[in-house]
Amino acid sequence: MEWNENGLLSLDWFKQMRNDSPVIESENQQVWNVFKYEDVKAVFTNYEIFSSQGSPSSEEPLEYSILRQDPPKHRQLRKLVSQTFTPRVIDSLAPKIKAITTSLLDEAEKKGHMDAVADFTSPLPITVIADMLGVSMEHREKFKEWSDALVGDHADNYYQCQEEMSEYFSVIAEDRRRHPQDDLITKLVQARIGNEQLSDMEIIGFCILLLVAGNETTTNLISSAMLGIDSLPEVRSQLLADRTLIPGAIEETFRYFSPVQQMFRQVKEDTVLRGQELKKGQFVHIWMASANHDEDVFERPEEFNIHRNPNPHLGLGSGIHFCLGSQLARLESRIAIETLLDRFPNFRRDRSQELERMDSTMMFALKELPIILK
Repeated sequence: MEWNENGLLSLDWFKQMRNDSPVIESENQQVWNVFKYEDVKAVFTNYEIFSSQGSPSSEEPLEYSILRQDPPKHRQLRKLVSQTFTPRVIDSLAPKIKAITTSLLDEAEKKGHMDAVADFTSPLPITVIADMLGVSMEHREKFKEWSDALVGDHADNYYQCQEEMSEYFSVIAEDRRRHPQDDLITKLVQARIGNEQLSDMEIIGFCILLLVAGNETTTNLISSAMLGIDSLPEVRSQLLADRTLIPGAIEETFRYFSPVQQMFRQVKEDTVLRGQELKKGQFVHIWMASANHDEDVFERPEEFNIHRNPNPHLGLGSGIHFCLGSQLARLESRIAIETLLDRFPNFRRDRSQELERMDSTMMFALKELPIILK
């Protein structure tokens, strides 16, 4: 993915694939890639054919999380934490999110500049989700390192970070069994499905998913929103004139930048998709980043339009796996952008440094976003 003349994304490859090869098999015939909105949504929502189920013999704790479960287990696991993410609970976090945002910008103001990723968009959601889980912020930098490794393209780092997180959360889970607290990890160790407690792998998998999903997507969402505001003067002026446009700008960021670019499913039974025969056991890579720019659904999809309505993007998934923390991500992003524009309406990207993407097929994530505040 490259940058266009505005400093935003060039999406020509996705357009070519939608037009020429909307459902295409890889050379090794084990993976299909799906690019059009209608097909991506169909794969997302039809869990009876396109499964999220992890391997029951896997030693990766993430395979035991709700991300890798089909019904009925998915429904049972999601219900355990859904009360933590209700609109009422999420709205009650607004003062805390505002305070964290203000503190981070206070520190940045002292320097007159910041790397928005390291100094602002990463620590904000990590601090919030760490507090909800009940883990210490002294390991904040490690949390970010683990999160990047889990969504990155380097297999060794992917497996190693799960081992390290397993050790870390095992100790905390055992402590919560002995000394319960008012936090998510305590709820998980005390939870029951029927008469059974969650297994250690299920608890650790939950913790890993909540920590990573609770910060990685939001970090990239806020960073991308800042990039869009900086690149398009008309967007900045409209948001400065009317703060009620910020939620629409955040939804357009979900669509245009698609913080989560791609996910996968496994075919449970032979099926046909757009005339292609998919076989049981094959994997399907679903490209939300392409679907969110499908001309059949979005008028002038190459434009970053904060007034887009309706905006049925798939940036948060679809169906039973629709993002559990969607309202938290939206709230954190809205407060972050509102506060940034209030404090530094003329913030600008330091264009002496080139933008670089993190090495991740799954996520759109900037390595750094140098910002000048004065």
